[in-house]
Amino acid sequence: MGNITTERLTLRKIKQSDYEEMKIILQDEKLILVGWGKTYSDEEVQVWIDKIIEQYEDFGYSYYLAVEKSTNVVIGIMGILPVNIKETDYIEIAYILKQEFLGNGYAIEGIKACVDYIFNVLNADKYITQVIPENTSSSKIAERLGMKVIDDYMRYHNGKDIFHLIYALTKEEYVQQVNK
Repeated sequence: MGNITTERLTLRKIKQSDYEEMKIILQDEKLILVGWGKTYSDEEVQVWIDKIIEQYEDFGYSYYLAVEKSTNVVIGIMGILPVNIKETDYIEIAYILKQEFLGNGYAIEGIKACVDYIFNVLNADKYITQVIPENTSSSKIAERLGMKVIDDYMRYHNGKDIFHLIYALTKEEYVQQVNK
C-alpha cells in the first residue's frame, strides 16, 4: 500500500526515522492512557515501530503517519490494521490524533480515505473500529460514518483489561452511503 492522500492529509508509512514523532504520540498520557492503558518507554516505542514495519511486510498495511499537507506537520497516526477478536479476523481502522488537531475534521477525512481503500482496493466485506465507551468523540465519529455497534469485549492490552465496543460497517452499507 502506498500513500493515501486526501484534500488536507497524506497518510504515509512509518519509518525508523519517525522515532521522535512516534515518541511524542506514544508517550503522551492524554492520548495513550485511555485507550491503550499505558504510555510507552523509549524502548517500547522502538519495538512498536518495528512491529508496524513488520505488518507492512506481512499484510501490506498498518498504522500510517498522518501528515498535514500544507504544513508538513505530523498530526497523528491512522491506519488499517489486521485484528483478531474472539477468534474472528477483522480489518480495523484506528487513529490517534495529537490534542491540538482534534475537532478539525481530520479524523473523518482520513478514515473515509482508509475506508475507500478497504472496500475498493482490499475488497473487504466489512471493517471495524474498537472504541472504549468513555471515548465519546470516537463513538460519534464511528456513528457519523454509519457504523453500528455489533459486539463488545474485554480487551487485554498492555497488562490491563479494557472494555471495548466493536463498531462495524459492511461494504453493502458503504455502497448505499456512497450512492445517496
